[in-house]
Amino acid sequence: MSENSQSRAATLAHLRGRKLERGEPVPLPLTMSATFHAPGDSTGFHQYGRFSNPTWDAVEELLTHLEDAPSVAFPSGMAAIAAVFFALLKSGDRILLPADGYHTTRILADRFLGKLGVELDVRSTATFLDGGFAGYRLVFVETPSNPTLDICDITAVAEAVHAAGAILVADNTTMTPYGQRPLDLGADIVVAADTKAPNGHSDALFGHVASRDADIITAIKDWRQTSGSIPSPFDAWLVHRGLETLEVRFDRMCSSAELIARRLKAHPAVKLVRFPGLEGDASHNLARAQMERFGFLVSIVLASEDQAEDFINGCTLMQAATSFGSVHTSAERRNKRGDAVPPGFVRIAIGCEPVEELWMAIKASLDKVSG
Repeated sequence: MSENSQSRAATLAHLRGRKLERGEPVPLPLTMSATFHAPGDSTGFHQYGRFSNPTWDAVEELLTHLEDAPSVAFPSGMAAIAAVFFALLKSGDRILLPADGYHTTRILADRFLGKLGVELDVRSTATFLDGGFAGYRLVFVETPSNPTLDICDITAVAEAVHAAGAILVADNTTMTPYGQRPLDLGADIVVAADTKAPNGHSDALFGHVASRDADIITAIKDWRQTSGSIPSPFDAWLVHRGLETLEVRFDRMCSSAELIARRLKAHPAVKLVRFPGLEGDASHNLARAQMERFGFLVSIVLASEDQAEDFINGCTLMQAATSFGSVHTSAERRNKRGDAVPPGFVRIAIGCEPVEELWMAIKASLDKVSG
């Protein structure tokens, strides 16, 4: 992790403490309120729960600190993506999305933006620069892509997108601000599902948008207030607590993933391993250049659908679950979610378990399904 990221991690948990008065609680209080005392002209104060909430303010302060950019909280990652689309696009615009990224982003654009006159194209992440970006209003990248973990050069894409007069949006869900910094690499907007590693305990849905463009942030905030796409104070409180431990969890998860990916590659039951930290991976050289860590997602291909399901269900330290980024290791056969991957393709999200014990459980399950 870079020196700047270490500094952000060190100071994040102390942001609230710097403003405390004597006798105030050190942990963030939860403010569950739809209405606030607002006599007369209450500009600058909390008035109504759709407009603002002190717990949102606190979690947005942490996100802004991590992103080094103003951040706006949403009730899910998809709500954050929807806010970018609906706040910034108009009829006649064209957008470009990754063909191999999170499928719900494409579904949202195809089913709903298309009805409003927004045209959609898709392109593979690994060849995202091919074809240029002329004619697009907004270009959306997800790197590493979910679940195949292909990568595109964010800096090169940003330069080409800006030369074409478009906006670049980067989905940084898989990496968090500790693993990759798209705004520093030239992206105009970052979106992320904080449901994943930032919360870290699989008990809250959350998302955010970050940008250093004041006009973009104003438009995003206007969309949130007008549409009512607001996070619950309790979920915001949970994510605030999760963010305080993100650095230590992310470090553990990434380090474990590097070790386990190498061992998976050597196991005879595994036909293919995708992980940017592997020297022979197609994404490795670019990952070394633009990512601070290689992440905690490892994708593998087993011989069949049945073998993949048996492997997941038979591993004693692995949850069969969608989503990722929690303290527990989880896995999912992604073909059943509609991703264009082989039937035996499994996305593994490494958790915080002691790595040797986790590997022994993974190996035991692989040995069993291939024996």
